[in-house]
Amino acid sequence: MKILVPVKRVIDYNVKPRVKADGSGVDLANVKMSMNPFDEIAVEEAIRLKEAGAAEEVIAVSIGPAKAQETLRTALAMGADRAILVETDAEVEPLAVAKILKAIAEAEEPGIVMLGKQAIDDDSNQTGQMLAALMGRPQGTFASKVAIDGDHVSVTREVDGGLETVKLALPAIVTTDLRLNEPRYASLPNIMKAKKKPLDTKTPDDFGVDVAPRLKTTHVGEPPVRQAGEIVPDVDTLVAKLKSLGVA
Repeated sequence: MKILVPVKRVIDYNVKPRVKADGSGVDLANVKMSMNPFDEIAVEEAIRLKEAGAAEEVIAVSIGPAKAQETLRTALAMGADRAILVETDAEVEPLAVAKILKAIAEAEEPGIVMLGKQAIDDDSNQTGQMLAALMGRPQGTFASKVAIDGDHVSVTREVDGGLETVKLALPAIVTTDLRLNEPRYASLPNIMKAKKKPLDTKTPDDFGVDVAPRLKTTHVGEPPVRQAGEIVPDVDTLVAKLKSLGVA
C-alpha cells in the first residue's frame, strides 16, 4: 500500500508574521519558512505505518513555488521515499489543491491520503474534506490515533464531546491532529540521503487544474492591541466598575 502525504510550505510557527505596509498581505521577505506542523505529523504517521509493515511506500507532494523543494526534502529526510512538486507561484486555494491531489491520487493509487487537518497560514481546514468529496472516499478527520486493520483503517478522532472512533474502508482520506504523534528530527545522514531521492516536478496544467483564485483579499491588518488591565482595591469597586462599563 502507498501513502500519499501532501505537505505545505508556511511561515515557521516560531516566527511572528508581519503585515505589509499597504495591507495587501503578509510580508514573506527574509522570513523563515518550514513545513506546516500538522503536515509534519502526517509525514511522521505515514513513516510509522511503513515501519510497522502496513505500507510499502510514502510519497510526499507539495503545491507551491520552487522553494517548496526544501519542504519536500525535509519529508524525504524524515523517511518518505519520493516526492512530487507541483510548481506554481500562484496562491492556490483549497479547492484547487484538492483537485490537484485528486489527479495525483488517481495516478498513484494510494491506500491512504494522509494530510494535516489545516495549514497554520490560512487555517482553512478544507482540503482533506474537499478531496474526500471529489474522490468519493471515506474520511477520518482530526485523527489522534490511526490503526490499519486489513482492508480498513480505524481512526480515533477528536470531537467536542471527547473521542470518536470510525472504521473506514480503504482507500481513505485521513487528516491529522496535534496529539497523533511527535515528529522525529531528520538526522544528518538522512538529510544527505534525501538529496538523492527522486523528486518529480509538475505544474497545475499537467493535471488540467485552473488555480486562478476565486476569492480576493481586500485587506490584511494587525489584530487590535490588547489594552492594559486595571487593579481595583475591593469587590465593591470592581462591581461598580463593571456596571459603569455595562457588563454587569
